[in-house]
Amino acid sequence: MLRRLSLIVAMLVALFQATRAAVVDTVLVATDHLDTPMKVVVITPDARGEKFPTVYLLNGYTGDYASWTKLRRDLDRLADQYGMVIVNPDGRDSWYWDSRKGMEMESFFVEDLVPYIDSHFPTIPQADKRAISGLSMGGHGAMWLGIRHHDIWGSAASMSGGVDIRPFKTRWKMASLIDPDGTNQQAWETHTAINLIPTLAKGDLNILVDCGVDDFFIEVNRDFHRALLEAGIDHDYIERPGAHTQTYWRNSVLYHLLFFHEVFNK
Repeated sequence: MLRRLSLIVAMLVALFQATRAAVVDTVLVATDHLDTPMKVVVITPDARGEKFPTVYLLNGYTGDYASWTKLRRDLDRLADQYGMVIVNPDGRDSWYWDSRKGMEMESFFVEDLVPYIDSHFPTIPQADKRAISGLSMGGHGAMWLGIRHHDIWGSAASMSGGVDIRPFKTRWKMASLIDPDGTNQQAWETHTAINLIPTLAKGDLNILVDCGVDDFFIEVNRDFHRALLEAGIDHDYIERPGAHTQTYWRNSVLYHLLFFHEVFNK
């Protein structure tokens, strides 16, 4: 009888867990900072009246709002597992800067996107319950936004990030955004994430940086790591086998979500 009762309880628990499923929405966020409204994928754990921390995952160059759900088709399961809202905006090859009227991506995030997410989804609207990460261009964007707005995001991470853009001036349309005439060296100095490190104080931001040892961004990530050390900024830094590939990012995001989960539950 006791064995049968235990089996019934186990079956009920399994059924309950099976019925708990994250909801995946695609929303359209209006803004005056961009030429057109932005599509954003938002993955919400089974709420049941709860509120959750939020992780913003940024796409890389040529990607869009759907890139992450294609890369990790189990993001909904991960959102449920870790109890976090996951937000996938569209970087629009912006490098997450305010570069011109109609391409003010930083202002869109700060003034439009975060308030929209907090007002429409069951989030905990506190910096220590918000995190931002991304791959490649999105890794730069996460550090750019996270460091400049650590009052909004208490944690920031980069995977394979272009965290110092200066060695890559002819790549990925960056010049067309900040230096179209090729004469504004100062623009490169003021738009690269590595040069924001002196603005950080110890404890401002929980930071994770990781990059594959065969990635063309490995040296700028090592420089970023050294700059953080020299500034006395606590952070986690990981080098692993791998290159600038979807295989690396598919695995890397698991480290990032675990890192954020641990921070959220301190």
